[in-house]
Amino acid sequence: MEIKIVRQILEWNENCHLELQGLFDENKILMINIMGSPGGGKTTFITRLIEALRDEYNIGVIEGDVAGQVDAEKIQAMGIPVVQLNTDGACHIEAMSIKNILPYFDLKNLDIIIVENIGNLVCPAEFDIGEHLKIALLSVPEGDDKVEKYPLMFTRANALVISKYDMKNYFNFDDNRVISNAKRLNSELNIFKVNSSKGEGMEEIVEYIKSHIKK
Repeated sequence: MEIKIVRQILEWNENCHLELQGLFDENKILMINIMGSPGGGKTTFITRLIEALRDEYNIGVIEGDVAGQVDAEKIQAMGIPVVQLNTDGACHIEAMSIKNILPYFDLKNLDIIIVENIGNLVCPAEFDIGEHLKIALLSVPEGDDKVEKYPLMFTRANALVISKYDMKNYFNFDDNRVISNAKRLNSELNIFKVNSSKGEGMEEIVEYIKSHIKK
């Protein structure tokens, strides 16, 4: 008899994912899953989102890392409630981990929860964690071939943020190649080009997120 371990894990995760979505819907919370490679600019992007949204919305953050709490400390310094999730070697966050963290937040007083997932372009794409939006970051220094190499990430994402866009000319980065390949995988993918360090290009992605909060 074949033991389908992976299938059982994914089904269990999916049940928890749907339970979390119901909980977030009940509390009118938009949950955003930010995914991308280490050094791709996820934390800087999140801090820019916080700066742009905090005057209108109450925000909580879950910081996922294999170890450490450096990024969580940056968020905490902004006065935002944050919980550090260390996976002790696991390459992704699962829905049950999110469920176990939620008691640390006052859900009645939150409008948005942002999750910074573990840094890679493979595992996080496979696991739903209760989110309403999946945002994938691809930084210019990573190269313009990553959509072809890691298709699932861009197939499942709702939005693609090409980060560190100000470095485009230094790395011979062909954004048309990225956009063409991404749209071939996912015709409904929303694509944004940003320089998070200076906040350039953030207006469109902020309005995109606001439109989903209103829904």
